Parts: sequence; structure tokens; C-alpha cells
Amino acid sequence: MADDEMWDVTDVQGTPTGTLHRRGDGPVPAGAFHVVASVCVVASTGRVLVGLRAEGKDYPLAWEFPAGSALRGESSRRGAIRELDEEVGFSVLPDDLVLVGRVVEDRALFDLWITRVEGEPAPTVDPDEVQEAEWVELDEVQRRWRAGTFATPWNARFDQLWDTLRARVRELR
Repeated sequence: MADDEMWDVTDVQGTPTGTLHRRGDGPVPAGAFHVVASVCVVASTGRVLVGLRAEGKDYPLAWEFPAGSALRGESSRRGAIRELDEEVGFSVLPDDLVLVGRVVEDRALFDLWITRVEGEPAPTVDPDEVQEAEWVELDEVQRRWRAGTFATPWNARFDQLWDTLRARVRELR
């Protein structure tokens, strides 16, 4: 996570406005957004991959699916692919991702993607991003979310996307 990381500023539909925003310069302007992409990786066993955020990050030692901001010129799908590779070392193709849904947050457009992998491959975590990663049942994700151990922004995301996510995970088993 570099302080010189640049994001496209978008409108509420996700269309870039032509303005860039530098990570670390505070939030994007009011009424504008940047795209945040996340991936729920579903193993052929039916379990999903969760990561524990590194201590030095916002929401330290909280659980989440691999996620991060799309960079300048990067689509949500491409950002999701890059973040998945950076955080846990998994490479997927664009067509491997299916959109679960989008949550319009205060100054971000949060997209949750889902993909399937064979078996339960061992993640290779970036220690600056993820302290540990593990395969768990979706019911365990819900238990951790309800117990408050997922990063706070996930509360509203799961409130809006949980039922669709559960259905998509079942489809991919």
C-alpha cells in the first residue's frame, strides 16, 4: 500500500470523472466515489477464504475477504484480481469472477466478486496486508461478522449482500 497510489474518482454509477485521488490525501470529495473490490474465494469443498488484516492496517486484526481499491485506469474486476494476487497469492482470470453485488458507501463503491478454486490451495499472504488466512464455512463467516470480528465496513456490506452471497456460494460448490 503505497502513499503514491492513485485512484480514479467516479460518479455514483462508477464512471470515472477524469479526476484522480492520491491514497493518503484523505477521503475523496463529498459526492464522489472510488471503487473498492473484494473477492470471496470458494473452494470446491464449499469453504471460503478469509484473511486477518495485518496489525499496521486500518481495522487491524479484523477478518475480511481479500479487498482493496482499484487503481487509476483499473476496472473493479481487474482491481479484484490484483488484490487477490497481492494479498493471498491466488491468480484468477477475469472470466472466473462473478459479481455478487455493489454497495454504495459514503465515498466508495464496494463491489463483491466471487470465484471458485479446486481444493483448498494454501494462500501465500503478504504480511504487510494479511496476518493469516484460512478456509472456513460460510456459517463461520456469518458468526464472525455477527460477533464483530470482521472489519467494521463489512457490517453494512453483509447487511446488503449476505443473502445473494450465500446463494452464489451454494451455486459454486
